[in-house]
Amino acid sequence: MSGQNKSSFATVNPYTGETVAEFPVIEGEEVDSALEAAGHAFDAWRKRPIAERAAIVGRTSGLMKERKEQLAQIITQEMGKLISEARGEVDLAASILEYYAQHGPEFAAAEPLDVQEGEAYLVNEPLGVLLGVMPWNFPLYQVVRFAGPNLVLGNTVLVKHAGICPQSALALESLFRDAGAPEGVYTNLFVSHDEISRIIDSPLVRGASLTGSEGAGARVAERAGRNMKPTLLELGGSDVFIVLDREGLERTIGAAVAGRMANTGQSCVAAKRFIVLEDVYDDFVDGMRREFEALRPGDPADEATTLGPLSSEQAASGLADQIRETVEQGAELVTGGHRIDRPGAFVEPTIITGVKPGMRAYAEELFGPAAVIYRVADEDEAIALANDSQYGLGGSVFCADVERGRRVAERVETGMVWVNHPTSTQPDLPFGGVKRSGYGRELSKLGMQEFVNRKLVRVLPPDADLHGIAG
Repeated sequence: MSGQNKSSFATVNPYTGETVAEFPVIEGEEVDSALEAAGHAFDAWRKRPIAERAAIVGRTSGLMKERKEQLAQIITQEMGKLISEARGEVDLAASILEYYAQHGPEFAAAEPLDVQEGEAYLVNEPLGVLLGVMPWNFPLYQVVRFAGPNLVLGNTVLVKHAGICPQSALALESLFRDAGAPEGVYTNLFVSHDEISRIIDSPLVRGASLTGSEGAGARVAERAGRNMKPTLLELGGSDVFIVLDREGLERTIGAAVAGRMANTGQSCVAAKRFIVLEDVYDDFVDGMRREFEALRPGDPADEATTLGPLSSEQAASGLADQIRETVEQGAELVTGGHRIDRPGAFVEPTIITGVKPGMRAYAEELFGPAAVIYRVADEDEAIALANDSQYGLGGSVFCADVERGRRVAERVETGMVWVNHPTSTQPDLPFGGVKRSGYGRELSKLGMQEFVNRKLVRVLPPDADLHGIAG
């Protein structure tokens, strides 16, 4: 894992380019002290009644709601999210913590097994200290969906946040501390990539979760695999948005724009590949073009702004390069395609058509305000194109016939498919992908079953026959 500079954690406002705050990384003995504190905390935390652990997570949710505006302003300043969307992220994160505070004890309860003789049941026990490596695009939501269920279960967590969101990281750590989490139960770590390997190697750490790029996921999984430790990975996506008919086309176009442009397109489950049957294709492309061209760039903290900057100058230039090279390879640019001539990490809302295998936009994830639209002849061609991807995170199918939508959804090779709604998330629905989009599930009851020892307890009478002994 490549190293970072000492001051690699910094808030750089992507709208102004201003460096607002910088924080040095820790290493060596400081990291070891944090690991030891988390290990020590686990010994006590796991022994506390689960109702007490859940209550602390619930109080964290309450504090998050109280500090909503402050948290939203931090998110907007650090990664450029529109202020209305930043407030929505705070609400979503709070609802996840509240969900596990309410339902976690039930999810973690012992599970009886049906056996012919004696008694058998599964006990859900925490594993220990967990490492979470988190991204920048949802600096609260993606952390709490890892931390919430695991803290209720009795694990303790170390969180290495993205380098561009240090103030979000510190604010979240403060929320848990102020809610009553003892020292070492939730720990923010400003560490380099090199230190991540050493943390995973530590015998105190019992598992790792990463949301981020394929490369980072592969490195974490490889390191954890050497140490025989479980991992959960939520990686990139190139989600399909399949349009099967023209009924309700105006709503479908609105859903397409929302699904592509939420968070300025910087979401793993954003709709990125639009697959449209040919009899509605022209009207769909024209409708999306009009909606894209109506978006207005500006200060993401201004309620009137409808197009925010990307998270960084690097992100904006990288997306612009992908678009430019795809067009040079023969694709057609319907609208956009360039950097916006103004300060800030802005890229024009872009629509590309005529994309074929071998072009960059065919195989790569476009992480920003850029949509690729494909014309197909029928349902089978739509499904074949949808499944011709290395990714498999989310997807959506739009059509008036719900049964047809269900049938198509079940044929799409992905972890989640929504019918007549863009791929979304909520606390009681499992979230995760297949193929190069990762493995494991977060949220819902499944979110408490990734880093757990599902221990079998088998009880037989003292005079039971000794049979079936195997190893």
